[in-house]
Amino acid sequence: MVAVVIADIVRSRELDDRAGAQRAIASAITRVERDAPLAIVPLTAVVGDELQAEYDSMADAAASILLIRLALPDGVDCRFGVGVGEVRPVELGDRVIPEGPGWWAARAAIERVETMQQRIAPLARTWFESAPTADATTRQSIALANAYALARDQLVSSMSERTRRLTYGRCVGRSQRDLAADEGVTQSAVSQALASAGSAAVVEGFFALRAGATP
Repeated sequence: MVAVVIADIVRSRELDDRAGAQRAIASAITRVERDAPLAIVPLTAVVGDELQAEYDSMADAAASILLIRLALPDGVDCRFGVGVGEVRPVELGDRVIPEGPGWWAARAAIERVETMQQRIAPLARTWFESAPTADATTRQSIALANAYALARDQLVSSMSERTRRLTYGRCVGRSQRDLAADEGVTQSAVSQALASAGSAAVVEGFFALRAGATP
């Protein structure tokens, strides 16, 4: 089984510059794939404002999604449905279309997180679902992933663009001194910004994902 992702742009119809938003997302994905190439198939636009990707594991998908969210500028955000299950290619003439329970689960996941945004968790952006045939261990892992995702999304969605940049830098191993130089501020200012936003928990969560990711 693999982890597949369906993503779309939050409130895309309200954006003044949809093309600019799509370029910003593409740039963020390129940066993430350069700094932490985790995807089997990197997140790619397929139609309208929808993107799709494939990963070896939930940990890889969750780590990559975090970096993508941190890399996006203010005013552009995505939600992510992660499906865990079998994926099989379907040949249609000269095209190969991904199909299977993993993709059906991802579709259910993105629909679920969109509903949650409208009701109980406005800052939620990520949800995991398993295929109906998943075993008890997989279902338990999905439940833990969703509990983590809800808390993480609350923190990331509340961050300023600068704090997201700083948090991204810490996730990929950059020092506070280097980040301060990039931002033109003191190291103390960087430390305070990270502390006030709860970034240390986000960064440690990222490291935990990488420790448990596919070798």
